[in-house]
Amino acid sequence: MHEFPDVPSFLAQVGTELGVSDWVDVVQERIDLFAEATGDHQWIHVDIARAAEGPFGGTIAHGYLTVSMVPVFLQQVYTIGQVASILNYGLDKVRFPHPVISGARVRGRIVLAAVEPASAGHKVTLSVTVEIEGVAKPACVAQVIHIVIAQEEHINVD
Repeated sequence: MHEFPDVPSFLAQVGTELGVSDWVDVVQERIDLFAEATGDHQWIHVDIARAAEGPFGGTIAHGYLTVSMVPVFLQQVYTIGQVASILNYGLDKVRFPHPVISGARVRGRIVLAAVEPASAGHKVTLSVTVEIEGVAKPACVAQVIHIVIAQEEHINVD
């Protein structure tokens, strides 16, 4: 865990790898719960018998399940002190190069890719690579964009 005492010390790390999260198990129960929460019950995700005969030899995690794990990875990699808020601004360039087979383990590799001023705080772009244990290709690569607002800054909603 990398602990930044304040926003300026975090922003100064632009261009560097902030760290790598712990491994997280992607078990069938997690996949099934995600399918239930989203209504996405495609057989490749939830029908174990049919998926065993399919192209991957078993069920796979939803791509959106994989990207939804990014906040877990970020929380494990760094914290920033003296922050009023960190807001999710969006995602860019999201790709899923390799499926996550049920039972696999994944982790997030985080790079602080870019920082620019925003109307409130700073717009921060994090390059996130979701790695699969024992697999060369990543499960997901994405640019995650946050607005980071220091305690002394205020949000202008006009």
